[in-house]
Amino acid sequence: MTNVTIVYHSGYGHTKKLAESVLAGTSQVADVSAALIAIDAEGNVPKAAWAQLGASNAIVFGSPTYMGNVSWQFKKFADATSKPWYTQAWRDKLFAGFTNSATMNGNKFATLHMMMTLAMQHSGFWVGTGLMPSNAKAAQRNDINYVGSFGGLMTQSPSDSSPEEGPPPGDLETGKLFGKRIA
Repeated sequence: MTNVTIVYHSGYGHTKKLAESVLAGTSQVADVSAALIAIDAEGNVPKAAWAQLGASNAIVFGSPTYMGNVSWQFKKFADATSKPWYTQAWRDKLFAGFTNSATMNGNKFATLHMMMTLAMQHSGFWVGTGLMPSNAKAAQRNDINYVGSFGGLMTQSPSDSSPEEGPPPGDLETGKLFGKRIA
């Protein structure tokens, strides 16, 4: 059985909703066990999370994009991965990442790049979306990969939207397809 762990921080609930959509996509693949690990408001994960991450075949990172990068809570988690990094305990695992912000750009690629760099430091393999962007004149906001990212999943939720309102359905469906690809 393949084990996928999605470790994420969500400040307002939008990124949690996105993590759940990626998880839903992994469930579409037979013989895959997937789980979510939430990074709390203080930047910590439960102690048991470290063993779960070590046993995973794939680790998916998730963070909102705040001020052009990951949240400080995700960064604290990333810094704490220096223990498995030192022994290269996560070597040859698959890694992927996703982010959400209030604007269409919001410097989301800087967030994904930070996650990708973290994965490379752990000697892992990075998985992109594998999805063509919806970039024709006929494209609409709820199309698959409307934000148009290849390097990881990027989504957008208006700054005044609740988690029930954002990310929009097309972004959540893109998340499911991304989760299925990772699995």
